[in-house]
Amino acid sequence: MEQAERIAIDGPAGAGKSTVGERLARCLGYLYIDTGAMYRALTWLALERGLDPHDGGTLGRLAREARIVISHPHLKDGRQYTVTVNGEDVTWAIRSPDVTRTVSLVSAHPEVRSVLIEAQRALARPGRVVMVGRDIGAVVLPDAELKIYLTASLEERGRRRYAELLERLGHDHPALPSFEEVVADIRRRDEIDHDNMQPAPDAIVINTDHLSVAQVLERICHFRGKR
Repeated sequence: MEQAERIAIDGPAGAGKSTVGERLARCLGYLYIDTGAMYRALTWLALERGLDPHDGGTLGRLAREARIVISHPHLKDGRQYTVTVNGEDVTWAIRSPDVTRTVSLVSAHPEVRSVLIEAQRALARPGRVVMVGRDIGAVVLPDAELKIYLTASLEERGRRRYAELLERLGHDHPALPSFEEVVADIRRRDEIDHDNMQPAPDAIVINTDHLSVAQVLERICHFRGKR
């Protein structure tokens, strides 16, 4: 297997990209990069500064100026990585409901995408990387050595996302949305992100509805071994 291997994992919200990508990277000893965290970090910064999420020009300039860094986790608090914005640890702040509601608007701007896509390509250039997002195989790394597209039904994705929020926030947390609200938000994000959620022509599509994480990893390793 080539040392410069780059593995791209795409799919809609709740399909299991982050969990599968992080475990695969750990198993292979590769760098794990969740590109969605970069868009969330920029969204967090824009909200902190009171910027209009519809203003692509301003957000593009903010993306060029901001220092967004994704690194290996330095705290054992359940995080898969550490995200800093201009030196501030925002790993959990970027998972807030406000950021979740706004990130699709921010990431849709061409001015934002052009800046962050170049940053993502630079991170992947040395190889030995598992990069996760919505258009990695088709746009960010069209020449990736292995492309995986994970998908699942809307209901299953909603169930997973709700379980994740429940575990992190607890039953009595005031910010915990209802299951119906989670499903509605995923449906809304699907509609906004539709153009960036199509699998690359040479991607391997895996429906994760009835598969455990271990089973998904087994399938990916099977396809990887056949290359």
